[in-house]
Amino acid sequence: MIHPTAIVETGAQLGVDCEIMAHAVVTRHAILGDRVIVHPGAVVGGDPQYLKFDRRTPTFVRVGADTVIRENVTLNRGLHEGAATTVGARCFLMAGSHAGHDCTVADDVVLANNAMLAGHVSVGAFTFVGGGAGVHQFTRIGEGVMIGGLARITRDLAPFTIVAERDEVSGLNLVGLKRRGLPRETIRELKEAFRLVYSQTGDIRRLAADGLASGGFASPEAARFLAFFAEGKRGFARPARAGGARTETAE
Repeated sequence: MIHPTAIVETGAQLGVDCEIMAHAVVTRHAILGDRVIVHPGAVVGGDPQYLKFDRRTPTFVRVGADTVIRENVTLNRGLHEGAATTVGARCFLMAGSHAGHDCTVADDVVLANNAMLAGHVSVGAFTFVGGGAGVHQFTRIGEGVMIGGLARITRDLAPFTIVAERDEVSGLNLVGLKRRGLPRETIRELKEAFRLVYSQTGDIRRLAADGLASGGFASPEAARFLAFFAEGKRGFARPARAGGARTETAE
């Protein structure tokens, strides 16, 4: 359904049962999956916020099925020819949130009100970005991360962690893990992997690699946690105090 006063440009691709509400804008660069809802004032497929961008460049925004885009959300299209900003399925983008050019947002992600993703940010599945949080360009955020409101994120965030303030890791997102129905043994292994990486001094990449190579972690979630440290060019967010951090924190 396309409501009166909504703008859907020629060339936009809409899946079945999409709803585009009044005063929303879906540009010709947008590709929406089935049952996507776009609320008033949102702009899907706007130009990148880059001074040298050539508006004739064919780039895109792709949004997965059953994603809800609330009021005044802005999703900018990719920067280079053929590139796309992608938002997965079943995401909830709350009012005023923003995903810059070439972001990759996985399935089941929530961006709370006024959350801000700069260009080239990647966000893993089941992550929650708190209201007003700002994420620096090219930052990687692992799956299942909980980011506190008004946080300033400039470093990569390991999967399944809670992060607040400026790149401050405060523990594992245990509530999020339990909500996903992960078994106790998996959570136990994640606690052990967390302590291995954060409770020791030294090169965090080497510590994670040694833990992965040890073969002592059977769960794929613990393996993904450790493997995260092998990639990326940025540093990693760490606990605020020496000797590690508590892991029994709530979402």
